Amino acid sequence: MSIKRARELRQNATPPERAMWRLLKPFRDEGFHFRRQVQIGKYYVDFACHQVKLVIEIDGDTHASEHEIEYDKQRDEYLKSCGFEVVRFSNRDVLNNEDGVFEIVRQVLAD
Repeated sequence: MSIKRARELRQNATPPERAMWRLLKPFRDEGFHFRRQVQIGKYYVDFACHQVKLVIEIDGDTHASEHEIEYDKQRDEYLKSCGFEVVRFSNRDVLNNEDGVFEIVRQVLAD
């Protein structure tokens, strides 16, 4: 993917991605520099904070298929080999459980 593609992904963010970006604002205000649609190796991740080596992925229903589960597993293994911790949230959680998602991110950043 290219810089152009990353820009397109940012401009066409899904409602859960936009909600997550809002949830991350207080952490950004505290100095955690999160970026959206970041390329790490051959993959683009939804959100990344290089400072603490954290990747946050927002998964839709398509991630429940056997093929996608295997793809995500390989992707996570690659990201972990690069030193990143990967945290995944479902679209549903981001949209319907903002407090819970916020708390999990807060705990991960506190560690």
